[in-house]
Amino acid sequence: MTSKNNEIPYTLSQLVLYFLKLGAVGFGGPVALVGYMQSDLVEKRKWISLEDYKEGLALSQLAPGPLAAQLAIYLGYVHYHILGATLAGIAFVVPSFVMVLILGWTYVNFGGLPFMQSLFYGVGAGVIGIIAFSAYKLTNKSIGKDWLLWTIYLISAAITVITETESIFLFLGAGIIYWFVKVPPKFLSRTNVKVFLPLFLPLLQIFSIKNPDNLLKIALFFGKAGAFVFGSGLAIVPFLYSGIVKDYAWLNEQQFLDAVAVAMITPGPVVITVGFIGYLVEGFWGACVAATATFLPCYLFTILPAPYFKKYGKLPEIKAFVDGVTAAAIGAITGAVIVLAQRSLIDFYTWAIALIVAFLLWKFKKLQEPYMILASALVGLLIKNLS
Repeated sequence: MTSKNNEIPYTLSQLVLYFLKLGAVGFGGPVALVGYMQSDLVEKRKWISLEDYKEGLALSQLAPGPLAAQLAIYLGYVHYHILGATLAGIAFVVPSFVMVLILGWTYVNFGGLPFMQSLFYGVGAGVIGIIAFSAYKLTNKSIGKDWLLWTIYLISAAITVITETESIFLFLGAGIIYWFVKVPPKFLSRTNVKVFLPLFLPLLQIFSIKNPDNLLKIALFFGKAGAFVFGSGLAIVPFLYSGIVKDYAWLNEQQFLDAVAVAMITPGPVVITVGFIGYLVEGFWGACVAATATFLPCYLFTILPAPYFKKYGKLPEIKAFVDGVTAAAIGAITGAVIVLAQRSLIDFYTWAIALIVAFLLWKFKKLQEPYMILASALVGLLIKNLS
């Protein structure tokens, strides 16, 4: 970690403005968002080192909660500690939260989202093209030519495609295997890996409290969602469906699908759909409580282990462990792209949109993703109106 402010290549306000912009225009879901952070902060601006980025990605995959939000929090922590982590996380989430509040009000007052669902026909296909290209860049930059990392990557991708879930045990196992192969575990007792586990235990008990008050129910339910769901923001969707539609019956199936559609067509973290859901259930305060309860655990699970990652991350044992976890994480991300493509690319036109978007991003390096989203939306609307 850089210790002198004059050695830091950016100010805290610059970092906050970057995450405000990313939260406002960063389409494509968690896969695309982590790709944007690598491209913008590591490659183009060189504010964050590749090693710090990989450490943040590994920690974000190991800890429960939404991937992109946790990575933003960690990158804020790298040079500006708790204040940087807090402001980066808030800046990243606030723009999309405001958007879902507006959409929630529109939904409640004007009934349904048929126009948005038509819009999503093209947007969804464009998003697949964007995240596929982002996954390609992540793979190309992080895996290299190491045969073991490629093996971990491919196995992780295949398991994600087959099971359509992401498992913490897969990431842990990958890290341990790569660590044991690359750095024999004779220094195991000195790595302090066990220090992470006690940090999670107090929070596990907080969410077991029960209270009939509706806002407290919302807080407890979404707190559990943020604390116990691993992987990308997309991994939270099955958990939300089970509780919101089946257990509590707060929303019907169509309303829940509309909420997921809102998350996909708005920029920023996909998990911000919790704000839309909270608004439908209990208005403005429901949205605030749901969003806060979801993001607070991921914030704590990021900043509490962060000092240990910074202190011990350069040890050969820890570095090998992080490399293995990173390979599995990127494999899972690639697998998630395939799973999403299977659900979003439903005909010739959607396949064509996705492939054209990916090709254009590959061919023209300076092409901005928001323009591709807008073009995809217009093409989708045109196709829907003509068909």
